[in-house]
Amino acid sequence: MDKKQVAAVLEEIAALLELQGENPFKSRAYLTAARAIEAAEQEPADLVETGALRDLKGIGEALAEKITELVRTGRMRYHEEQKAKVPPGLLELLRIPGLGPKRVKVLYERLGVSTLAALEAACREGKVAGLEGFGAKTQENILKGLERLRSHAGRVLLAEALPLALELREALGRHPAAQRVEVAGSLRRRLETVKDIDLIASATDAAALMRTFTTHPLVAEVLAAGRTKASVRLQTGTQADLRVVADTELPFALHHLTGSVEHNVAMRSRAIARGLKMNEYGLFEGERRLACKDEAAIFERLGLACIPPELREDLGEIEAAERGAIPVLVEEEDLTGTFHCHTTWSDGLSSLEEMAAAARAMGYTYLGIADHGEAAKYAGGLTRQQVAEQHAAIDRLNATFRGFRLLKGIEADILADGSLDYDDETLARFDYVVASVHSGFTMDAKSMTARIVKAVSHPRLTVLGHVSGRLLLQREPYAFDLEAVLQAAARHGVVVEINANPHRLDLDWRHHRRARELGVLLAINPDAHSTEGLRHVSYGVGAARKGWCTKADILNARPLPEVLAFLARRKAA
Repeated sequence: MDKKQVAAVLEEIAALLELQGENPFKSRAYLTAARAIEAAEQEPADLVETGALRDLKGIGEALAEKITELVRTGRMRYHEEQKAKVPPGLLELLRIPGLGPKRVKVLYERLGVSTLAALEAACREGKVAGLEGFGAKTQENILKGLERLRSHAGRVLLAEALPLALELREALGRHPAAQRVEVAGSLRRRLETVKDIDLIASATDAAALMRTFTTHPLVAEVLAAGRTKASVRLQTGTQADLRVVADTELPFALHHLTGSVEHNVAMRSRAIARGLKMNEYGLFEGERRLACKDEAAIFERLGLACIPPELREDLGEIEAAERGAIPVLVEEEDLTGTFHCHTTWSDGLSSLEEMAAAARAMGYTYLGIADHGEAAKYAGGLTRQQVAEQHAAIDRLNATFRGFRLLKGIEADILADGSLDYDDETLARFDYVVASVHSGFTMDAKSMTARIVKAVSHPRLTVLGHVSGRLLLQREPYAFDLEAVLQAAARHGVVVEINANPHRLDLDWRHHRRARELGVLLAINPDAHSTEGLRHVSYGVGAARKGWCTKADILNARPLPEVLAFLARRKAA
């Protein structure tokens, strides 16, 4: 079992214990263990075999024994015992935003609600609104949550599907019959959520490659298997499809299966206008297929510069390619550091030293530490005294580095009135300030907009964090006027974050171009709570590329001296 699978079991146990009304410390222990497993550098099997499991934060002897059983056998008796004590539908109810274990427990005990269907019926009949601690507004939000759940059905995060796709691609690519193997579909376009995994391959023996695909250990069920097409359901529940074509057809099939549908329609129309026919099998002049060794050759045949997969949404990319105006998009290698990272000083799992070592290993020349501010007591926010202590610790570490620097930042809370959770004197002690909304998500749009705009106008604010507050497939953005916020950021010279955490990817890529039009500088931040979390920047880069961002648009693609100069100017403003 991999880290995500083990962590998912531990998180489910925590929820099951809460549903039973167990001691909250017991439930929290499983959540702490889940985060420790996810943050570990080793895979669970290696942790078990080397005895390193006990070295992880929050994992004692009893919990280590349970995790060892899970890793070695694929099951945990304790997990199954807890599941048997709770109606299975209650875990489904936890997928509704705003419904935690305590509320689900009340719904079950007071109304007998144990399924999504029963919850919807209880809301429609007005029964939920009558419960103490719920009310009409909560009932309305539950119904909205049920509707969102239906609309998201079958979709998974990019970060869940992409590693699986890459593992399958690698396994297929090792087969001696494989010629070319590529990931296609919305994964290749780096959409933030996807419905399935699309793979396209060329091979000298299609049947042999199909067998490798359908018998891969990730596969739980074969849905369909033909001579050149196969569909499977993976152990995670995600569907994966493989198409095998002749090598001469692969560029056309790859372009077609990458999409989007709208981009493909526009490309076919362009081909028709030139007396050609284009489909997944080729680009034809009459009955003759025009030879194209790769996708770049297809675009060239149609008088276009090559369009990166991320841009293929029919949002002006074809017109730009015709003018030769496709930008050189930002690459992960362009990043020189990042600003939004948490450590064990607040709610992170890795120390200052560990985060610095990981950042240096990634080739960064700086790393911004932005633990939570004082108002975030739920996340171990730093008191003013702790701020001074952390800064002293950073100074000691910086004295030992050459060619690398830790920056002193903070993630301050944007309070309900738009103020930040430290006084100006304290804020002035940081190299930079990230500020984010972490509470009061149900404000009306006018109030929320005013709240964020006021924060953006604060002279000490450097970066506006996860601007919409969304959690993909879990929580919708709060209501606010994004245009007004972006205009305020442009007016005050505030950087807007592309939060690379795969649950957020916020600012949404659809708004990156507007931010740039207004002159807003962006920063790709992982919102990392561990050394492993630093790697999330790759998802932020994918989002930035979808938003047509170049290296020049990203603050943390600049060298350290330029970053320091920018931060100094912001502090002096």
